[in-house]
Amino acid sequence: MLHNRKKTVQLGDQAVGAGLPVYIVAEIGINHNGNLKLAKRLIDAAKSAGCNSVKFQKRKPELCVPKGEKTKKLETPWGYISYLEYRKKIEFGHKEYQEIDRYCRKRGIAWFVSVWDTPSVDFMEQFRPMCYKVPSAMLSDADLLMRVRKTGRPVILSTGMSTMRQIQSSVKVLGIRDLIINHCTSAYPCPVEELNLRMITRLGQMFDCPIGYSGHEVGLATTVAAVALGACYIERHITLDRAMWGTDQAASVEPGGFSRLVKYIRVVEAALGDGIKKIYDSERPAMRKLRRI
Repeated sequence: MLHNRKKTVQLGDQAVGAGLPVYIVAEIGINHNGNLKLAKRLIDAAKSAGCNSVKFQKRKPELCVPKGEKTKKLETPWGYISYLEYRKKIEFGHKEYQEIDRYCRKRGIAWFVSVWDTPSVDFMEQFRPMCYKVPSAMLSDADLLMRVRKTGRPVILSTGMSTMRQIQSSVKVLGIRDLIINHCTSAYPCPVEELNLRMITRLGQMFDCPIGYSGHEVGLATTVAAVALGACYIERHITLDRAMWGTDQAASVEPGGFSRLVKYIRVVEAALGDGIKKIYDSERPAMRKLRRI
């Protein structure tokens, strides 16, 4: 089916859809490394950059870490510990999210999370989030898809590491009502040759809902190009320093870069226009001076 330019999804106080201002999300994810003070600094940076919202990740490590990975050891800021223990160290609980909710309200920026399992949805419901994000890794988890849909809240579906058949199956479970589909390639950082930005256009032709882009590349230009190709929702990871410890830091954008990214996106969306050819008033002096016939 063809993309309906009038189809929109309401995220908080902003409608998201083709022809509307791009909704820009700074994904804090796990870049806070389990430190609430660092999380607040990242919220501040996102607010200063002009982002619409920040996003975190919520999971129950015992459920989400594959059995074969749980006991693997790795070097961390907390010492040489198992992968499962590391995941527990960086997981925020009720106290932290209560403070995040309070702090985001104080700063005037929206927040929400990616949920990795159904208990995490149950946990987040107490905060009445404006929407849920289903990460690429969980796109094929029908139980999770049905649980987020049961909340009645808008859903953002990321499509990395997935085939078109898997995407179609997931959309069939979710339905297109209040759905945003994000094109994504799940490599951290992602080689530019694998970004495949033309998928934004293809998804827009296939599904009658807003299409977004979740990027993990190095640099800003390709994310801005995603807007020119029709992405009306943009998500990039944010960090205070790409050299910090953590699996997602290298594929993230530092505060200064995020400010430039937001500025570039706003310039490009203003430049896109409405696609209707017209003679602008600014052209008329040149037209009178140079056109002979």
